[in-house]
Amino acid sequence: MKEKIFIEGGKRLSGSIPISGAKNSCLALMPLSLLSDSALTLNNVPILSDVETMIVLLESLGCVVSYQKTEKILNLKMSAKPLFLADYEIVKKMRASILVLGPLLARFGQAIVALPGGCAIGARPVNLHLMALEALGASFSIENGYVKGNVAKSLKGCKITFPFESVGATANTIMAAVLAKGTSELVNVAREPEIIDLCKCLKSMGCKIEGEGERTIIIEGVDTLRETTHEVVMDRIELGTFIIAGAISDSDLEFTGGDIILLESFVDKLYEVGIEVCQSDSNLRVKRINRSSIKHTNVLTEPFPGFPTDLQAQMMALLSLADGVSSIEEQIFENRFMHVPELIRMGANIEIKGRKAVISGVDKLKGAPVKATDLRASVSLVLAGLAAEGQTEIDKIHHIDRGYEDIIKKLTGCGAQIRRY
Repeated sequence: MKEKIFIEGGKRLSGSIPISGAKNSCLALMPLSLLSDSALTLNNVPILSDVETMIVLLESLGCVVSYQKTEKILNLKMSAKPLFLADYEIVKKMRASILVLGPLLARFGQAIVALPGGCAIGARPVNLHLMALEALGASFSIENGYVKGNVAKSLKGCKITFPFESVGATANTIMAAVLAKGTSELVNVAREPEIIDLCKCLKSMGCKIEGEGERTIIIEGVDTLRETTHEVVMDRIELGTFIIAGAISDSDLEFTGGDIILLESFVDKLYEVGIEVCQSDSNLRVKRINRSSIKHTNVLTEPFPGFPTDLQAQMMALLSLADGVSSIEEQIFENRFMHVPELIRMGANIEIKGRKAVISGVDKLKGAPVKATDLRASVSLVLAGLAAEGQTEIDKIHHIDRGYEDIIKKLTGCGAQIRRY
């Protein structure tokens, strides 16, 4: 059924928003079930369409899955009869599907995985994944849109230097290396909290890993993994998004279950523009330092611990209302400004110059019919709609369901006039 989101903007919000478990972490943790016959239980699992897609994919590979949505508990256990084909009809829905490649090769020595789909925010090729897995001993061919991988005997530990930081390639390589024979040294790896969370779970399964969160990770391969229960880390991107929701609507919001230590660069940049985020033992609060204005600034997206690319679109919505001229330079993905024409439809003044967006602040945004183009772009339009005069109508909202749990409920609970039908 085709649905839209309608927002009556210009309302100040007040209340508390709970922060869910991290989508990006959960999607990397779930394929760990392929590495062992032992059960894997994940707590704090967000209710998202991407999680549902990963469940379908894992079940198609022979994993037995029990999902208790009310309790947000996911139980996974590989069956005795594994399958090795990750079909295109499933994989095309989500980029993270490629994360089954490493575990399948490490455990079973074979895998056939369709080239992945997901948000159209750039090429994001899988060559870095294949390069690292080849170094460990896998061989590949690409036929009819599928990556076909094989391992002659077993993967063997080695030193791998990534030419640039990649969260997906780092995760895939870690999952393969934990079952490789000998020691693997992974250099120039991603340092995101989601990688740290993955390593934390693997350690609880009996893996020998050192250096997570640093540029080099050392892994000593093991023969088997044990049963474990792991709580998914909080979603720092969801937290950052709702912080901007409070800032852009000049609202009094608090957030439970969040931690700004995972968003230091983002929070520092907010302080530059006049937004303060305060943390106590039990919650976070956001407020404008000067309620009458938002200051301009310049933003450069970078790998963690830099400013997250997944908060770039949301920050652009905020800077559309800033005093003066701001800029955002996107260094991670080459096609991540698809939200710009939609923000312009709402009255924003933005000019694209290659990988840089120049944002001249306007006094107000106005509601308009707009279209979501990817996950983070879609939520930037929700944020703009909260601040805009009149009604904003957002089409193609299935993108939001991929990464934001109960966003309508969370916002209406704080007084937002937002509905979906």
